[in-house]
Amino acid sequence: MLFSKKRKKIQGDEHIRKLAEIVGDDEILYKKEDLISYDSDGFTVHTHMPKAVVFPTDTKEVSEIVKYCSTHKLPFLARGAGTGLSGGATPVNEEVIISLVKMKSLLSVDYENRQAVVQPGFVNLKLTHSISDKGYYYAPDPSSQYVCTIGGNVAENAGGAHCLKYGVTTNHILALEVVMPDGEIVNIGGEGIPDMPGYDLLGLLTGSEGTLGVVTEITVKILKNPERKQTVLAYFDKVENGSKAVSDIISAGIVPAALEMMDQIAIEGVEAGAFPVGHPKDIAALLLIEVDGIAAGLDEQIDDILDVCQNNHVTDVKVAEDDEERGRWWANRKTGFGAMGAISADYLVQDGVIPRSRLPEVLDQIASISREYELRIANIFHAGDGNLHPLILFDSSVPGETDKAVKAGSACLKACADVGGSITGEHGVGIEKREEMKFIFSEEEIEAQTRVREVFNPHNLLNKGKLFPSPGKCVEIKKEEKKAVQI
Repeated sequence: MLFSKKRKKIQGDEHIRKLAEIVGDDEILYKKEDLISYDSDGFTVHTHMPKAVVFPTDTKEVSEIVKYCSTHKLPFLARGAGTGLSGGATPVNEEVIISLVKMKSLLSVDYENRQAVVQPGFVNLKLTHSISDKGYYYAPDPSSQYVCTIGGNVAENAGGAHCLKYGVTTNHILALEVVMPDGEIVNIGGEGIPDMPGYDLLGLLTGSEGTLGVVTEITVKILKNPERKQTVLAYFDKVENGSKAVSDIISAGIVPAALEMMDQIAIEGVEAGAFPVGHPKDIAALLLIEVDGIAAGLDEQIDDILDVCQNNHVTDVKVAEDDEERGRWWANRKTGFGAMGAISADYLVQDGVIPRSRLPEVLDQIASISREYELRIANIFHAGDGNLHPLILFDSSVPGETDKAVKAGSACLKACADVGGSITGEHGVGIEKREEMKFIFSEEEIEAQTRVREVFNPHNLLNKGKLFPSPGKCVEIKKEEKKAVQI
């Protein structure tokens, strides 16, 4: 006897049933117990439930979903692996979440022209693994690269430890296929052409945090593996000495591939985590320094780095003996955020940027903020380009501590802005830092940016409420006057 496959009975409202018709009954979640996992991304301070989560498998389905949401005025947003740290994928308006995790293919690799085409759900590190046997790799390397997606990297303009020398995501994007907020499919950039004439729409979309369109295909640069890498680990008994060494390395004309720093609390965390390497407990700070490139001359760079460290009162410094030791050092560093869970019930990651020369001053201010709010703050950061990551340690089960952690985080960003820095280097603004945008932009500058968004996303259905703060009264009055004139 033959049995036909029964169609699942969708219990949701009419919108749920129509979306299910686009992707299939098995590719939509709409029950509360299934949606809980999507109430936030890696920024868990605020949680909101989506209306539904749909799992398209190609660009056409994404376009149809977006057209339906646009026609019926349903808020929607795109989501990758959910590893973002600023709430960019949190459904604050009961959005339909378009999860791109099933669009995870490596579509093509062109070694001659050094480029690859991937779908947005393709995991960052998997690209390097896929092309390493040919001697190539993908340079942007956020700490979450073993799980974060390249589509998410495009949304946040992700960086990583090696962005000091190689740049952030926007420096490695050649072309994008994008579904616009009305469902239209457009192609931006030129395959194999790194700098098309006209407005830099690639640059505009990369880092727009999912507010201008849904990226469905990405053409990226791939790089030839360097001939050689050398990694140095240096310990200091004063944070100031390590900070001075950072500036002196750059001043000496050396551009390391990576120049990372951790303070004592951060070292405590990573040594309690999954990849301890035996860092001394009484050390105030460490530097992890990597140089790469043509083998000839690399030893000279290492000697210069060792000299700089010695001139800044290093207590111990060593060069990795082999790739195995180098790998252990980097595993220890790249799991640093998660390792904080071994020494604290909760933690909040911040993402400010400062001029390198102001590093000692800002670290002193962060220490003062720690004392003021009576919360420990660990510092793990990309010292070479001044991208700080203060991790505020707290316990959400203690009444008032979550609020104190949020305020301490905002104070850290204010300290960065006050020395001419930025409130984010790679994690994005999302919902976490919307109000802090006022630290670095005037009301008029923010309004100009929202007008750009309105060109792409005129009905503000795509990822509404992200990136920009609530408008001030004068801006609201201007908009009301403009509406009145139009009427």
